[in-house]
Amino acid sequence: MSGKPLRALLIEDNPIHARLIEKLLEEVGSYDVALQTGGTLATGLEMLGRGEDFDVVLLDLVLPDSQEMDTYFRVRAAVPELPVLILSGIDDVTLASRAVEAGAQDYLVKTSLDAQTLGRSIRYAREITHAQRSEWNSPSFRLAQQQFLKAAELMSLDDNLRQRLLFPQRTQIVSFPFRRDNEQEVETVFGYRVQHVLSMGPTKGGIRYHPDVNLGETGALAMWMTWKCALMQLPFGGAKGGVRFDPTDFSRSELQRLTRRYTSEIIGMIGPDKDIPAPDMGTDEQTMAWIMDTYSQQVGYAVPAVVTGKPVVLGGSEGRSEATGRGLVYVVEEAARRLEIDLPQTTAVVQGFGNVGRNAARFFSELGVTVLGVSDVTGGIFNPRGLHLDDVIDYTRRHRFLEGYPEAEAVTNEELLELQCDILAPCALQGQIHGGNANQIQCRILAEGANGPTTLDADEILQDRGIYVLPDILANAGGVTVSYFEWVQDTQNYMWTLEQINERLRRILADAYERLAGRAENEGYDLRTAALVEGISRVREAKLARGLFP
Repeated sequence: MSGKPLRALLIEDNPIHARLIEKLLEEVGSYDVALQTGGTLATGLEMLGRGEDFDVVLLDLVLPDSQEMDTYFRVRAAVPELPVLILSGIDDVTLASRAVEAGAQDYLVKTSLDAQTLGRSIRYAREITHAQRSEWNSPSFRLAQQQFLKAAELMSLDDNLRQRLLFPQRTQIVSFPFRRDNEQEVETVFGYRVQHVLSMGPTKGGIRYHPDVNLGETGALAMWMTWKCALMQLPFGGAKGGVRFDPTDFSRSELQRLTRRYTSEIIGMIGPDKDIPAPDMGTDEQTMAWIMDTYSQQVGYAVPAVVTGKPVVLGGSEGRSEATGRGLVYVVEEAARRLEIDLPQTTAVVQGFGNVGRNAARFFSELGVTVLGVSDVTGGIFNPRGLHLDDVIDYTRRHRFLEGYPEAEAVTNEELLELQCDILAPCALQGQIHGGNANQIQCRILAEGANGPTTLDADEILQDRGIYVLPDILANAGGVTVSYFEWVQDTQNYMWTLEQINERLRRILADAYERLAGRAENEGYDLRTAALVEGISRVREAKLARGLFP
């Protein structure tokens, strides 16, 4: 079982029914539910008042200290944002229906419950509440907007353009079903595709499968992709997509059915001249192959250029799978030259050991950099003498995760970020470096392999401390750059060699770095602000050149 369990509070006075719920949740299977129980309303309200992070309340309306609708209203007053599932006896269905009309998420009849229905109802309650109330309320989206507004103010961006670029231009939210392998269970999940700017050409951006995907996160990633493409001078606007679920809990056949159904739901938005998806967290070249095949089946002929990051045999590009990690190392090389740092004498720490982090660590090691620590979702490993990367990669191939690797000390992801090193590369999730730990960061260069790993307040602290931050829209732009190469090769039906791709990637990234470093020095900006101003300026020019319709 993977991922954070759902946390449920059961308020139920009948010990037989309480034990039934506990037993059923132990049998759920596809996702963990951590249950706490209170036998009276007073006990339940006390538990809710402690500030514990519950995802859902399971509520019996007939309790020793409260009866019927008053029970529901008192719980709702205590936690107005939390979904409530009513537990009803067969004789109380009318009462339970009244509670649903008053705002409860759903009701369940205790005597006819099974594990699948109960577990799925709890998960759907959280999903639906999240979709209804929290889509734009995302830390990532707030960060993306704050970064944009800061740059817009410094460059005196016209207010009409400022308002226009604050939100994506086009958004699609879908909910869709797909069948599990047991043939009895049909899951419903939420999916997204967001296009931030359509003025620059077709839009470009990955598809993410992760339990935390929402509209705000997807919108933030699309916005960052706009600035990234503009900074690299690629003919794309920014886009992003995703499905909110944990892919590690699903079989290959289930992932294929989900991917094909998601593709059919967003098929009107994508296309080689409209919007070109690529892999992201939780997806890979096989996912892209399924999307390409589904799209091609719909139009009646093969369309390799509808996605990038697909297998080479289907028109994928050499070097695409490692491009983001390779590009990050190329940018670090450029920065080291400017800062007069001898890379073979340096040390590095990489947070995240997925596609980006694993390749970045490998390429650092090939340059002679001593990689001291890496981490994944299970935690980090650290060896002050340096890790043997080939052994670490082989261990993860055999055991999937880093946990238990014998030739290093175990550390947490938080501790890993605070290790002393020359180069720190956060390649995991957003918001990892913040006001609470920025003063403990001990590196000379911070190279952002992830999107949005550093909050705005942390940026200021790092700048004051003299840490050289290579921002995400530069440091992780290798992936979209080689995706552009793949798209060009597909549209021309002419494939390039790996040497040609790597040489062109290095040239484009080096040029972007020199432009940013020059702007930062000339105008007194940090590199992130310089990168944003550079990207926003290019989008401004394009929008002004095209004019306003009608």
